[in-house]
Amino acid sequence: MLRRAAVLWCASGVLGLAGAQGVGAFGGGSAPDRMAGPPERSVAEWLVRLQQASRIPSYVGTFVVSSSSGAMSSARIWHVCEGNLQLERVEALSGAPRSTYRRNELVVTFMPEARIVRTERRVAGGMFPNLLNPGGNFSTADHYSAREMGRDRVAGFDADVVLLSPRDDLRFGYRIWSEKRTGLVVKTQTLDAAGRVLEQAAFSELQLDAPVRAAKPQLAMPSTDGYRVEKPERVRTSAADEGWTLKAPVAGFQPQNCYRRPVSPSASMVQWIFSDGLATVSLFMEPFDAQRHGHEGVSAMGATHTLTRRLTDPAGAWWITAVGEVPPRTLRAFVDGLERKN
Repeated sequence: MLRRAAVLWCASGVLGLAGAQGVGAFGGGSAPDRMAGPPERSVAEWLVRLQQASRIPSYVGTFVVSSSSGAMSSARIWHVCEGNLQLERVEALSGAPRSTYRRNELVVTFMPEARIVRTERRVAGGMFPNLLNPGGNFSTADHYSAREMGRDRVAGFDADVVLLSPRDDLRFGYRIWSEKRTGLVVKTQTLDAAGRVLEQAAFSELQLDAPVRAAKPQLAMPSTDGYRVEKPERVRTSAADEGWTLKAPVAGFQPQNCYRRPVSPSASMVQWIFSDGLATVSLFMEPFDAQRHGHEGVSAMGATHTLTRRLTDPAGAWWITAVGEVPPRTLRAFVDGLERKN
C-alpha cells in the first residue's frame, strides 16, 4: 500500500508491496463486524487520527506484504517516539539482508552482502504504517469519501475499519484498519475501481507500548567500518528552474518537491513529486539515451504503475518515466501535460 518502485531513489522502502485478488486471498478472515457507535468521522478527521497515530510512544512488530502471485515478504520494525524525535529500525526478514535505521528524516540503510551503507534524507510520511504525506494543503475530502465499515481484529488488537473511496477515476481506494485505542494503522489494502485488492500490508504480530528501554538497543546504529558509504547526489531544485512545466494540473495532486541528480558525467535526471495527501506520483525527466532506454509503455506491480514515453522537442529528445500508486490514466494525464520550456 502506498509504497515504492525501486526507481524512486529518494523514497524507496525496504519492501515493495505486491497485489492480490480479494480479501480472501490473504486469509483476512470474516468481514468486519458492523456495530452501532458514535457518528462517523469525516475524511479529515480520519486523516488526522491516522497521522497522529504515527507518534505513539513505541511499538514493535512484524509486518507482512502479500502478492497476487503468492510471493510474500516480511520485515521486523522497532519504533520509538520521544517528543519530536522519532527513531525507527526496519529489518528485512526475507530477500537480501537489509537494515534501515531512521532518525526523523535521516535514513541509513545497511546492505551487508554488498558492504554498502546508503544515507539520505527522506520525508517520513507515506510509508507503512504511516500512510499520509505530510505538508501541503491537500483538499483530500474533495477527492475521497469515508465510510466506516465496523470493527475487526488484527494481530490480536481491536481495530476500526474505514473505507476511503475515490470520487473520480484518477486514484485508487483504500481500506484501512486503525487500532482502536491508538489509531495506529495495523492493516491496509489498496482497491481498484471494482473493489478488488491490489496490495495489502498488515502486522502479523504487534506489541504496542513496548518498553522504550528494551527497544532502544535495537535502534542503535552499527558501525560503518568496512562498508562503502554512499550518499545520493541529489540537489533540491524546482521544475521551472529545470525547464519543465505542466500545461494543466491533474485534479487533486499538488507539487511537493523537485530534485536533480546525475545519471552520467554529462547528464542529469530530474524527479518532480506530486501528492493528493494519500497517493504519490513521481515524474522523472532525463535526456534520451538509446542504449539505456527501451520501449515506451505501461507496466504494473500491484498498485504501482509505471509509464515510460519519449518526448521530443526542438532542443532534443527526453525520456519520461511516470511512477505512482494510481491508475494508468492518471500517469497519462501527467505525461500528456508535461511540457519543456527552453
